[in-house]
Amino acid sequence: MSHDYDVIIVGSGPAGYSCAMQTSKFHKKVLVVEAHDQFLGGTWINSGTVPSKALRESANTIKKFDTQFGSEESRKPYARFKMEDLLQYKNEVLEQENRKVKNDLIKNEVDVARGFGRIAGEHTIEVETPIGTKEEYTGDNILLCTGSSPITPTKFEVEQDKVIDYKSIFELSHIPKRLAIIGIGVNALEYATTFAALGTRVTMLSENLEHLTFLDHEVQEHLDQALADEGITIKKGVEVEAVDYNSIRTCVEVRFRNLEGDKRMQVIETEHALYMGGSKPNTADLGFENVGLTTDNQGYISVNNSYQTDVKSIYAAGDIIGFPRLASASFTQGRLAACNMFGIPAKDIPQKIPFGIYTLPEISYIGLTEQQAIDQGLDVTVGRAYFKNIAKADMMGDPKGILKLVFDTNTFKLHGVHIIGDEACNLLHLGQSVMALDGDIRYFIQNVMNYPTLGEAYRRAAFNGVNRVYKAGVKYKKILESNEEEE
Repeated sequence: MSHDYDVIIVGSGPAGYSCAMQTSKFHKKVLVVEAHDQFLGGTWINSGTVPSKALRESANTIKKFDTQFGSEESRKPYARFKMEDLLQYKNEVLEQENRKVKNDLIKNEVDVARGFGRIAGEHTIEVETPIGTKEEYTGDNILLCTGSSPITPTKFEVEQDKVIDYKSIFELSHIPKRLAIIGIGVNALEYATTFAALGTRVTMLSENLEHLTFLDHEVQEHLDQALADEGITIKKGVEVEAVDYNSIRTCVEVRFRNLEGDKRMQVIETEHALYMGGSKPNTADLGFENVGLTTDNQGYISVNNSYQTDVKSIYAAGDIIGFPRLASASFTQGRLAACNMFGIPAKDIPQKIPFGIYTLPEISYIGLTEQQAIDQGLDVTVGRAYFKNIAKADMMGDPKGILKLVFDTNTFKLHGVHIIGDEACNLLHLGQSVMALDGDIRYFIQNVMNYPTLGEAYRRAAFNGVNRVYKAGVKYKKILESNEEEE
């Protein structure tokens, strides 16, 4: 039976976009279904990754300027800069990224249908258009990549004015002097440090007693110190009972109780409360019942190693399949799904992938932490380089941070890289490449690197690690052995 398209992609986020691009290179006919009536890119471009990082870049630029040249008459950034100017920059970035996606789809002859797509059959997608009409399209294969959305709080309302979320934060008319953030996950901490850099007094509230426990312990210590230095207050082990606007005191009141110990009601007064709770996959109302497609108890779709669901013709990628729920991983998942649909050989995503956290300072890591390596019974040594000893960091005006290498004591094989500091997410890729090629820390010693750069931290960390392995007088013997002799 002939179908309208070789592939129908529901959602134009990173997984959908990359699947469309890869499929077009196979000279296949592609349709992308996008629910938004104006923009492409989904949350990735319009309300999540790109806008939040654009705002962060503006805040970081202001912070660096103040650090290097001093604040104007000791005034806080919120008194000197307008939120509308920061958001204008964000909007310009969004327009550029939307234009790029649109042009790429046009250039590669990918069709786009605007409307909400639902599964009507194993090869059929029904699209409800913005004007209420319904259209049906058929395809040999279907890729579902509809992303995720915030979980709605039960004890208060996010009314998008005084109580805001990740979307309405971009509608603020001014930089707030005070901001309460409900949540302490990655995105919450990113916004906390962004606004703290703008002079906002930030208070975070969380039911959890710990945060970002997956980080290497030394990176987490540096992060906690950075949060304290920025004056960010964190209240852990608390439950928010209510968030209301007090018209008499002209402020938002966040009421909360400790989960343990003294459980008396406490109140924080703030200008706005930013809700940054958990997220859920956008898998509701997609017509799964029409083809017998099921989800787990959290709404995620199960796929095999080819990103294929239980229905042979239907694939899924991105946030709706669960961990790691990263835009970076979704790009690769969408590409691999396209390859698998048409039997094109392609290597799967490696088990070790990089993670980036865009706090100020930035965090990135890959592989095993020191503790994980120990728990696995590995004989490992660590090498450290502190940014305060790196000339480039001094020039950039941000000497806080650490680069940490976790490596095998006997073979020097690199098992993990952990960085907190300026440009951490870019800097990590050098270590990632060495790990992917099964390399060891001698690479950083034997090869010449540009100077001054932050990459110098790798060389310093490698020497620091080697010094821990060898006794004085013979510490460099093994390093100086040629690779030919070892082979």
